[in-house]
Amino acid sequence: MPRYAYRPFAYRRAPELSGTGRGEAPLVIVGAGPVGLTLAIDLALKGVASLVLDDNDVVSLGSRAICWSKRTLEIYDRLGLGEKLLAKGVTWKVGRLYHGEREVFCFDLLPEPGHKMPAFINLQQYYLEEYLADRAGDFPELIDLRWKNRVAEVRADETGAELTVETPDGGYRLHADWLIACDGSRSGVRAALGLDFAGRVFEERFLICDVEMEADFPSERRFWFDPPFHQGQSALLHKQPENIYRIDLQLGPDADPEAEKAPHRVMPRIKAMVGDRPFQIDWVSVYTFQCRRMERFVHGRVVFAGDAAHIVSPFGARGGNGGIQDADNLAWKLALVLAGEAPESLIESYDEERVPAADENILNSSRSTSFMTPKSPAEAWFRKAVLDLAGDEPFARRLINSGRLSTPHHYRASRLCGEDAFPAGIAPQLAPGAPPLDAPLGQEGQGFLVERLGGDFCLVRFGKDPSDGFAASCKAAGLRGLPVTSAEARSRYGAQEEAAVYLFRPDQHVAARWPERAFSRERAEAAVRQAKGLG
Repeated sequence: MPRYAYRPFAYRRAPELSGTGRGEAPLVIVGAGPVGLTLAIDLALKGVASLVLDDNDVVSLGSRAICWSKRTLEIYDRLGLGEKLLAKGVTWKVGRLYHGEREVFCFDLLPEPGHKMPAFINLQQYYLEEYLADRAGDFPELIDLRWKNRVAEVRADETGAELTVETPDGGYRLHADWLIACDGSRSGVRAALGLDFAGRVFEERFLICDVEMEADFPSERRFWFDPPFHQGQSALLHKQPENIYRIDLQLGPDADPEAEKAPHRVMPRIKAMVGDRPFQIDWVSVYTFQCRRMERFVHGRVVFAGDAAHIVSPFGARGGNGGIQDADNLAWKLALVLAGEAPESLIESYDEERVPAADENILNSSRSTSFMTPKSPAEAWFRKAVLDLAGDEPFARRLINSGRLSTPHHYRASRLCGEDAFPAGIAPQLAPGAPPLDAPLGQEGQGFLVERLGGDFCLVRFGKDPSDGFAASCKAAGLRGLPVTSAEARSRYGAQEEAAVYLFRPDQHVAARWPERAFSRERAEAAVRQAKGLG
């Protein structure tokens, strides 16, 4: 019996069925999972209304995505959910790798202090969806969330999309000026438009299982190659809230997915791993590795995000986190376009920025699969040699790939990137297009940089002393300004010797940067125009 209590969300009759609805909406989001609800909430905070349709009325079955990265947590903090997720989730940053019974090495994903958010938390997807639905309820005038409303037909043209929606009370038609498909890997919108994935489906299968048990396993990521309890294969262990543990066991390409989910097959495998202690199966599934994406994410006024646009294998936590970062990239662009402050062509930059991000995730996921499941004697020999050496040789540890964990993409090739007046070699990781790097703003209680960036364009001056000129330039340009004097923040942003000014986009990625001597109101205004697709 699942531990989580699945409670249906309230269904209500669509106003179109009563003749009181308009039958049209500026923005329709299909899918009330993590990506769709994240997008709706972000838009609502920017004053943009959306209509969200979902064919179900409960959160997702099983824990599914559980590892939420630091960047995703920063996004949710901006959306008003950060503290709630931290309070419920299991915080971790250490990973341990084993070969057989021997620990090969461990790694720390966030070794430096001075960040508000941890490297990762583990939290079952059903809790995240519940919290997102609750948060969406805070915007009754801006988020029209309709459960048990299934999109049955889609026709798109240059004006948007015509939808046929089926409900328990009958069907209705709806015109969307913009349609955002966040309806998962089996996207009905994608199928209705005759679009498909391209990429690779791997033969390897894995058993994924949530186990409830009292145990003293630490809050770490533990991965085994050829463990004694599952010889010749690999295994993964993660701790979740409420004494739930995620266990992944490699099964091999010839495993029968249905047969492997049978209790008489699952229970002995789990017992061999966790030992002679009481446990209960909470959820079980079998998955096949996939690394695929659509050729394009933007099709006129129909835009795809999350698993509807791209899918990767679970190792590395790149699927869910990548989808949340899709929404983060898209929301501010849609808001500007709908407000008439940016051209419609700005939405093309979503495709230009998030397709390379998906490709980066797919590349890392494919490499993980190749290392975890060697396809030739040469690959198997290479893996054995690397694992044998890694205990004593640091160079070999960099070659082990049990799932490179999710990191945000640097949009360095984007046409939205503005001026970089920094001397070569100074903080190259923070050049235009980079995700933000958090830092403390000073003494305890003064907060952190990323939480102060907000969700609009923001100029930040890193300098030892305040500057009246900076404040005047921000006011003249109509931009919010944030002076930062803390030594740690100045060091991280390459401003130890002289003051520096950074322009951050609404998704908190760097838009442009200058040493203060090269900064001016005119340059800031030009960078904002470029980031809006007006440059």
